Amino acid sequence: MTTRDNKSKLMSAEEAVGRLVKDGDLVALGGFTVSRNPMTLAREIIRQGKKDLHLAVHSQGQAMDLLVGAGCVRRLEIAYGGTGRFAPTCIRFRQAVQKGLIEIEDYSNFQMSLRFLAGSLNLPFIPCRSGVGSDILEKWGFSAEVRSSEAKLPIHKALVSPNPFSPRQEPVVFLPALTPDVALVHVQYASADGITRIKGLKFLDQEQVRAASRVIVSCEEVVPAAFLRQDPDQNAFPPFLVDAVVHAPLGAHPTACHLFYDYDPRHLNMYRQQAGADETFHQYLKDWVFDAPDQETYLGQVGAVDLTRIRANTQLGYAPGLDRR
Repeated sequence: MTTRDNKSKLMSAEEAVGRLVKDGDLVALGGFTVSRNPMTLAREIIRQGKKDLHLAVHSQGQAMDLLVGAGCVRRLEIAYGGTGRFAPTCIRFRQAVQKGLIEIEDYSNFQMSLRFLAGSLNLPFIPCRSGVGSDILEKWGFSAEVRSSEAKLPIHKALVSPNPFSPRQEPVVFLPALTPDVALVHVQYASADGITRIKGLKFLDQEQVRAASRVIVSCEEVVPAAFLRQDPDQNAFPPFLVDAVVHAPLGAHPTACHLFYDYDPRHLNMYRQQAGADETFHQYLKDWVFDAPDQETYLGQVGAVDLTRIRANTQLGYAPGLDRR
């Protein structure tokens, strides 16, 4: 872990990505399939032309698919990639796998969760009982040659060994830890010095952040540190774990952010229609990434009507009555 201080870490998305995301980095994406994807940061990575990224995710959706489709990703470790009914398997991700455009290795959701947990605890590996006899352990996505030449990859996908503490010698699975170079997460609240609060489900964001060497947090609201310190048990990350704070209202759009807005069915349907073919997908990137150089421009293109439609009920945390077709 790098040492962080408590000075202001507020940056633009352009500055944070430019400083902290490097070509070839192992990148963890926070959030879940259609919830709290770090979309503002993902679009900025594409604008800056970052390449050869190695993504590590458990269940990811729109941010992962956009990065893969834009050609930023060389390698991927994943449990699942989809956006619910809009794309049970992410569209550009699926095409990239089928065409051999990316290298991929799959684990179960539980196994990926444990790997991030091991990294957050500074352990080299973690044991579990999950997956014995399954193809997940039998079939490796990365070859021995790739593993031997790439420092970010463990030399084994996993190992199965007898339990050394039991006379029954039952099999135990040993999973390698994940230690990302950088973690990208979107949250509801953060202070300028990096205290972070997540409302609702946290998914694997806490483990990913603690396992990473560098952390960029985008947030709906920047609030005083004194306010967050009044209820420290509600905070997800202390400031010394965070390297950059990016103020990005609706920074997870078109995915949801609990208490602030729901996922955007109209945008996700539009993406589904355009992502299937290269020509229309490149038009999507032009319209929604390159011709929208900042979050304010992007939201202007989404439009006030659609943003009002997905606004969350502050008590329920989502938009009741939203047409999700």
